[in-house]
Amino acid sequence: MHISFLIHNAYGIGGTIRTTYNLAGALAQQHDVEIVSVFRHRDEPVFTPAEGVRVRHLVDLREDTPGYEGDDPEHARRARTFPRAEGRYEQYSALTDRRIAGHLATLESDVVVGTRPGLNVHLALETRRGPVRVGQEHLTLDSHSSALRTRLRGVYPRLDALTTTTEADAGAYRRKMRLPGVHIQAVPNPVPEPGIEPADGSHKWVVAAGRLVPVKRYDLLIRAFDKVRAQRPDWRLRIYGGGKQKEALRALIDELGLYNHVYLMGPANPIEPEWAKGSIAAVTSSLESFGMTIVEAMRCGLPVVSTDCPHGPGEIIANGVDGRLVEVGNADAIAEGLLELINNDELRQQMAHAALEDSQRFDPARIAERYEAMFAALAGRGGGAGPGSRMRGSLHRARGALLGGAYAVRDAGRAALSKGRTA
Repeated sequence: MHISFLIHNAYGIGGTIRTTYNLAGALAQQHDVEIVSVFRHRDEPVFTPAEGVRVRHLVDLREDTPGYEGDDPEHARRARTFPRAEGRYEQYSALTDRRIAGHLATLESDVVVGTRPGLNVHLALETRRGPVRVGQEHLTLDSHSSALRTRLRGVYPRLDALTTTTEADAGAYRRKMRLPGVHIQAVPNPVPEPGIEPADGSHKWVVAAGRLVPVKRYDLLIRAFDKVRAQRPDWRLRIYGGGKQKEALRALIDELGLYNHVYLMGPANPIEPEWAKGSIAAVTSSLESFGMTIVEAMRCGLPVVSTDCPHGPGEIIANGVDGRLVEVGNADAIAEGLLELINNDELRQQMAHAALEDSQRFDPARIAERYEAMFAALAGRGGGAGPGSRMRGSLHRARGALLGGAYAVRDAGRAALSKGRTA
């Protein structure tokens, strides 16, 4: 099967980019996979493509190369297909409209996957007859403006499928959007095994990681840690990431006298060795479209204390088993959750072991199997029918049903295991 991903910029850093590389690499174990980047702004991608994954671009923005296209007159004219209400609209143009349309009109693939709303619009309108068209939602429906939701409602019915990262967001799409015939399925982001020794739980560090932006509520985490410091001054907090709130957070640390207890570490890539230096992870967001850092920390053997915010934490963490969910916006609740694990070494170790075990369900190979089953089922029902489709429908329908049954058994097993732990 030939699978083609269309992404904003495969040469940058970000959760969607990392997720796409992880999924593409897992699918490339069995299939022919490419990542097509609308833009290219550096010579080499930050994330190394797995063996068998080809990366190419449509528009070259490297100013010091002969192929630089930033001065192309078309690049100065506004895009017409890419939706104006999409967050990246200002970066798109008549040039990107033309290049994307040309790419989709000639694409020789069995499946084409879009990775953001604006690109999903292109997929829906311009993909030639043949490939199965799958749009991915890496944010949430409710995070989009009403203007963008209206645009998506008008064109998304032309897709064969739409994936979300959480069941909650899949439910929102089913309830609020009229998408007849579109298969809507929640598939979490893949997170690979870190390839390092997991945390041993002996270090007195709480670790957090993510952009320093208001939605992450690091101000709340710092205030909560002030309460932790009052009881356990031997513990410290490290926050990894960069962003516009850095100076404000530093000022808060100084105001509370936490300069020997809370450290703004800046961005870290790779982040896995930093998780492994800690014993507890903290997430204090008011909103998460999924919760990538939660899974990353769990895969490194850390129990996570997280706010029970929409949409992802409650679908990742089994409360009281492999982590702790606490009230959104409540510094006292966050401090209480942290202190529960800080003050109970046995409980912390139990949750750490459970986190390491339970997070295996996010392994890229397992997530790739779910995508394969979906692609096969869509081809079997007629999605993507045409000269580009090289899959036998009946075989793949049977395979999809078999995998679906396997997932049901696995999930039932996990539920029984969690029940046994909490009994």
